[in-house]
Amino acid sequence: MPVRSPRYLVFSLLLACVVLWISWEMQSFFLKAAGTAWLVSLAIASPVKSEPKVNTTSGIIIGHQAPNRTGTTEFLGIRYGQAPVGGLRFAAPKRYAAPAGTVYNASEWSADCLNNKPPVSSFPNFTQPQGLRIWKNFASQNGNPSSEDCLKLNVWTKTPNKSGKKPVFIWFHGGRFTIPGPHSPFYNGQYLADAEDVVVVTPNYRLGIFGFSGAPGIEQNAALLDHRSIVEWVRDNIAGFGGDPSRIVIFGQSAGGSSVDYYSFAWKKDPIVAGLISHSGTSMSFNPNTKEYAQTLFYNVSQTIGCGGPSNDSATVLACVRAADASVVLAAAAKVPALPTIALSQATFHPTVDNVTVFSNYEELSASGSFAKIPYLLGNTDFEAGWYKLSAYAAKINLTEAQWDLFNQRAFTCPTGYSAKYRVQESVPTWRYRYHGDWDNLRLYNSSAGLGPRGSGAYHGSDTNMIFGTAEDVSGLNNSAEENATIKYIQGAWTAFASNPKKGLTKYGWPAYNTTGNTLVRLAYNNSAKPKFVAPSTYDSPCPAKNDPLPGQGAF
Repeated sequence: MPVRSPRYLVFSLLLACVVLWISWEMQSFFLKAAGTAWLVSLAIASPVKSEPKVNTTSGIIIGHQAPNRTGTTEFLGIRYGQAPVGGLRFAAPKRYAAPAGTVYNASEWSADCLNNKPPVSSFPNFTQPQGLRIWKNFASQNGNPSSEDCLKLNVWTKTPNKSGKKPVFIWFHGGRFTIPGPHSPFYNGQYLADAEDVVVVTPNYRLGIFGFSGAPGIEQNAALLDHRSIVEWVRDNIAGFGGDPSRIVIFGQSAGGSSVDYYSFAWKKDPIVAGLISHSGTSMSFNPNTKEYAQTLFYNVSQTIGCGGPSNDSATVLACVRAADASVVLAAAAKVPALPTIALSQATFHPTVDNVTVFSNYEELSASGSFAKIPYLLGNTDFEAGWYKLSAYAAKINLTEAQWDLFNQRAFTCPTGYSAKYRVQESVPTWRYRYHGDWDNLRLYNSSAGLGPRGSGAYHGSDTNMIFGTAEDVSGLNNSAEENATIKYIQGAWTAFASNPKKGLTKYGWPAYNTTGNTLVRLAYNNSAKPKFVAPSTYDSPCPAKNDPLPGQGAF
């Protein structure tokens, strides 16, 4: 073998290093290129979703995915009214108009409106493990913060930023005009919006003394004026969320159901909305406060907090109460004694006759057709008292089963029947239901719990779980297959009504309501998703010739 010179060996070593370096750089280049191509393909296959934005009178509102229905977008805590504080306390709401360029990230629930909640139920025989949990969720005992600055609303929709084509539901929650609602798991709009491709709106409105002050010299029923402001906001803004402003339906339960009916009398010349749905409450379900009685309630509070009473200048008293700390006003309102009734104590600060938003003669007005002639779907549950027996237990009130039946009839069944009858007299498209569902996961107590032989049954508010599809969230337990089928059927019926309020339910298979045929729809009868149709007299035969809600007073 020939001997190589040292210079040759150094040159060979340098050449080998150059070859290795070039090889490494080429390998690195191809690896980087491959990696870049993979990242690009991943980005194409899984594009980053932009946050939906809707331009409204309340600013540019940024939504986010609903937690349990990621195909649906929720927009939480949108301000529709200015903070009702200072000179706006107890007053009609003032619409909020956002300054130019305002952007709001609508990802957090707003505070509840100020309220006096009932104490946590001490009933010892709730069905385990869900009974007390359901009670707390329905009575809003879930620790939500509250504030006087609460005129805000929530929206759920599957496809925001599209042309306005979807029917729109606006929910007026119940709770004796005292208990807050939108943050309750009962009324979360994501499931209905997702299942039926509708737009769902759940607003806050003022409660108790802040919504129904009774103060002399000012507009009454600020809370009901909040409702009108909500409807106007939705009319002006809902197209951006995919909603059709010509197909707005207001629906509500208990006090909210009565509010829906009140709305049709107060705004009969310009209702804006296309349909009404009342669950367990109409304008004839209870007697509103008289103007004189409402003023005594207000002066009770004003004197308690040191602002004077009826012998003082009313404007000075009002200004003093408006300047007082909200917590002081709320605490004083909680001490005002309630009117005794045959059953449960009546709420104090609630709708007051002003002959503008609330009237004293709803039966006469109904008989004369003095309401907005727009389609109406209304009904109640089969055993409303299943809920109220818990309040009676706490108040140490003992009623017989016959007395509870009378309570059910006069607060719910009979007023619903009368309201439906008078609509039919005016050829208004009308449908009426009665809900019977008694599901294992939603039962509050059993027949052995000491509150009567029927258990909680289809109690007050239990039907809202079917409309909103929230039963599992409310109870913490799984639904049965038949329960899910019932939810699907009822959500479909409500959407059929909202999609075409005049004919949608007829196409869905429901007969238009009349007082003689088999036109009352039994829902979830024997826990079946298949509807049954019976004559209204099945339930209405004990009703008096003229509506009399007094035996049911205390339900609202």
